[in-house]
Amino acid sequence: MKTRKEFLKKMIGLASLSLPVLLFKLFGKKGKSDKEITGQGISMSKQMIKSVRRMGFQWETIDPFLFCVHHEDFYPKGNSSMGPEKSTLAGRNIGQDFQVKDGWRMYHGEKIPGFPNHPHRGFETVTVVQSGFVDHSDSMGAVGRYSAGDVQWMTAGAGVQHAEMFPLVNEDKSNKLELFQIWLNLPKANKFVKPHFTMLWNESIPKYKSKDENGKYTEVDIIAGKLGGLQPPPPPPDSWATDPKNSLAIWVIKMEAGAKWILPASNAGVNRSLYFYRGQTVVIDEKEIPSYHSLELVSEEDILIQNGEAESRFLLLQAKPIEEPVVQYGPFVMNTTQEIQEAFRDFQSTQFGGWSWQSSEPVHPRGKGRFAIHSDGREDLPKV
Repeated sequence: MKTRKEFLKKMIGLASLSLPVLLFKLFGKKGKSDKEITGQGISMSKQMIKSVRRMGFQWETIDPFLFCVHHEDFYPKGNSSMGPEKSTLAGRNIGQDFQVKDGWRMYHGEKIPGFPNHPHRGFETVTVVQSGFVDHSDSMGAVGRYSAGDVQWMTAGAGVQHAEMFPLVNEDKSNKLELFQIWLNLPKANKFVKPHFTMLWNESIPKYKSKDENGKYTEVDIIAGKLGGLQPPPPPPDSWATDPKNSLAIWVIKMEAGAKWILPASNAGVNRSLYFYRGQTVVIDEKEIPSYHSLELVSEEDILIQNGEAESRFLLLQAKPIEEPVVQYGPFVMNTTQEIQEAFRDFQSTQFGGWSWQSSEPVHPRGKGRFAIHSDGREDLPKV
């Protein structure tokens, strides 16, 4: 949990500190890896399965992916400000609320759940929403709101501040939020590109459907990478995903109870991880895997997935590795310690464009709906 929890501090206050103090306070190095399962009925396959690991709040990833976190919060009805009622905040560590209480967390938000303005440099964030709403605002002047099935793919590049707030839009019923945030590294050549984000609206993301011999269905939302002749809209222009030779894929997979599906082979040398985040059990390479475990799989073979007695859901991340040094402190991911120090100095002096919004945790009007306005003023709306 450390990475996402620790780096998103009140960056404006930290900006006044000396560089050594900043490096001491912002300890966003990747947490220790989850232990591999041993002695619990899962044996490691020498053919299809390289490893199986328990999953926590933060999921272990492999180059070029840096980080993945699964947010699932069952928020109450929203008040007039689209936050929870003040009475429900009692007993919480406001500003650092990462412990689940009553089914939800405030994270770094004080009045509205989410992540107030904070900086990034040197990588990309891919935010995949399954339910609920996310309000985006950034130091480039861009804003947006996206929801279930939508994806925001942001290239931080040379540096940007943004806020990711979770407005409780529903006043008359509960507000469930579920999303994945994936950090994807940028190669050295692209770490200082201009910040940019692309919206992949639910309506534009291809949905692949396969029926097995028993009439059971598997459905795949194709966020990146080709499947069954389907291809999603392009990622941001400077992403590692842009070059098809990198075989990058991000898929959200849903399998009916009892369904069978063959995960198609990719290319040799591709890192492939499958995150089994909902269901009971699946069988892969004749091994029974319990829910909330991840698997590192070989990439050059077709792999049969046999679902158990409940609907199951998975996230697939795969790509050719970048294979460059990674130095990560807090919100910055570079190749050397010197570049990390430069990132802190640059943020102290420029604030990556500054923060023009009145609040550190801005949200958009309740009835606004899904939209994006980019830094050049271009409006981007879902094509319903």
